[in-house]
Amino acid sequence: MSFFTHLECSVPCGAPPLDPHGRHYLCRCGAPLFARYDLQQARGWRPETLAGRAPTMWRYCELMPVLDGEAPVSLGEGFTPLFHAETLGRTIGLERLYVKDEALNPTNSFKARGQSAAVTRAKYLGARTIALPTAGNAGNAAAAYAAAAGLACEVFMPRDVKQPFVDECRLYGARVTLVDGLITDAGRLAAEQGGPLGWYDVSTLKEPYRIEGKKTMAYELAEQLGWQWPDWIVYPTGGGTGMVGMWKAFDELEEIGWMPRGRRPRMVSVQAEGCAPIVRAFEQGAEKAPAWENAATLADGLRVPRAIGDFLILRAIRESGGTALAVSDQEMIEGMLTAGRTEGISAAPEGGATIAAVRRLVAAGTIRPSESVVLFNTGGALKYLEVIRNFTILNSKL
Repeated sequence: MSFFTHLECSVPCGAPPLDPHGRHYLCRCGAPLFARYDLQQARGWRPETLAGRAPTMWRYCELMPVLDGEAPVSLGEGFTPLFHAETLGRTIGLERLYVKDEALNPTNSFKARGQSAAVTRAKYLGARTIALPTAGNAGNAAAAYAAAAGLACEVFMPRDVKQPFVDECRLYGARVTLVDGLITDAGRLAAEQGGPLGWYDVSTLKEPYRIEGKKTMAYELAEQLGWQWPDWIVYPTGGGTGMVGMWKAFDELEEIGWMPRGRRPRMVSVQAEGCAPIVRAFEQGAEKAPAWENAATLADGLRVPRAIGDFLILRAIRESGGTALAVSDQEMIEGMLTAGRTEGISAAPEGGATIAAVRRLVAAGTIRPSESVVLFNTGGALKYLEVIRNFTILNSKL
């Protein structure tokens, strides 16, 4: 049983609630839509009911976007391990450093969560083809879940995306279109081609359901820590659905009485020095983040020049008392290698970025040695082995 009732504007702007039985993308004001639930009724749902449920994100189905008679399109995503990274913590100066390893999801990244939820809704809304622009991992996940649902998948990628991302999309039967430019250019072409053909758009925050999959990271974190929050969450931010989703989950968990009000983790948004629109907006005190010109970074997931949910990301950072900072590509690679050598964790550059960020924050005294910190490794290193190889060869010659 789900308490899913309707969709509404994330602002909100005064637009009426929307029926979840229909296809909806953005609100009429242009802001993302949120799935909403009967949280008053959900107060009767207790954490004890989770015992014995399957270790996937759908263990929280009461607050997930499924309607009566529907079964999730699932490949076993979610309930990823939360490691106490003691050795890594000692190198940084933290006693309670944890890593939530999203690389252990299907298709090797946290994108599996969002696409499981989005493709589930697409299937039951009668879609035949899903489409999206992607820098890599979201396309891999969309292609896999579309295959599981029996749907066609159209993936639009920047032409310079790393080849393993392209190959994996094709492995699952997706058609890949390579586009000159960035993910924003891929998005324009996907909309131009897909709109007239009725393709179901699963772009980041342009549909309401990927965020519902991502929010389960917060549900899991609370459960794995015995229903208490860490002091800090450090999260790599491109499109920002993970950050926005977790902030939404905090609201829901407080409203149903599972977590106390008034004490949330401080949220840290980490971006690349070559593409840091959220960091710049945060430092300037802006409410929105203008597009970043000439975005460039080896971390494909962080090369997002403009996030449609920018104001939601910034709100979460500021309301939590958190911060935002950018790190270099070299720091990301060093972070990847550190994660591997100290903890045996396969981290993508985005995960490496969080390690670099925490080092800086501890050195600056922003994070105290006694505080608890959770880093999110959003994907694995396997699609970046050439980056590691080139870095190792370069440094061996210095």
